[in-house]
Amino acid sequence: MKHVRFIAEGREQLGTVKDSIVLSLSGKPYTEDEIDVWLPPIRPNKVIGLALNYADHAEELGLQKPPEPVLFIKPNTSLIGHRGAIVYPDGATYMHYENELAVVIGKAGRKIRAADAFQYVKGYTIANDVTVRDFVHNYYRPPIRAKGHDTFGPMGPYLVDRDDVPDVNRLTLRTYVNGELRQEGNTKDLIYTIPELIEFISSFMTLEPNDVILTGTPKGISHIYPGDVLRLEIDGLGALENTVIDGRTEK
Repeated sequence: MKHVRFIAEGREQLGTVKDSIVLSLSGKPYTEDEIDVWLPPIRPNKVIGLALNYADHAEELGLQKPPEPVLFIKPNTSLIGHRGAIVYPDGATYMHYENELAVVIGKAGRKIRAADAFQYVKGYTIANDVTVRDFVHNYYRPPIRAKGHDTFGPMGPYLVDRDDVPDVNRLTLRTYVNGELRQEGNTKDLIYTIPELIEFISSFMTLEPNDVILTGTPKGISHIYPGDVLRLEIDGLGALENTVIDGRTEK
């Protein structure tokens, strides 16, 4: 099942999607064009990002595969939904997208074994870990300024139940900029798998319901600019679309 959060008729609502019809929990149907604002499909307690989790992406940055998962926290204030606007900030000359499979936690756990990890997963969605490379000086310790701006965390459009994604280890990711395919990869190439990530993170941090783990991006990042339209696709999870707008005070 596909779960959504949205604003329609002046209020925030929860619903499900089937055949492009959004059915609110109150039972009222909406077409997707009748949605005023798409929200991230869940309200995370925390968003845990992962850098350099595809070998080809590390290679394109001229970096070695990390000896352990490289983690950072993405602030909740960075989150926006499907069709929301990504703001191009002051000081940026190289801003790029990062198409990532996002794992949503379903129940609390600490020191979770990899063998049990999927029991703690609620479902999956698409995330765009927008990054300004000008602010990155050490990719093994990604600074919050590079990834934490408001609007730098598009997520959605749906939360898809875990059991409706039969092979999460074989999902193709594609990123289009203004209709041009810029990035393509597959989750089979993750350096650290989802169970390994859940085991590692929960070894020192309690994972709670609706926490989100961003699993990294494959090779294919490139510049984006104000006016660009991004479309991120992951097999079975739909397409996350956002437009870049200019937020610079000096142009």
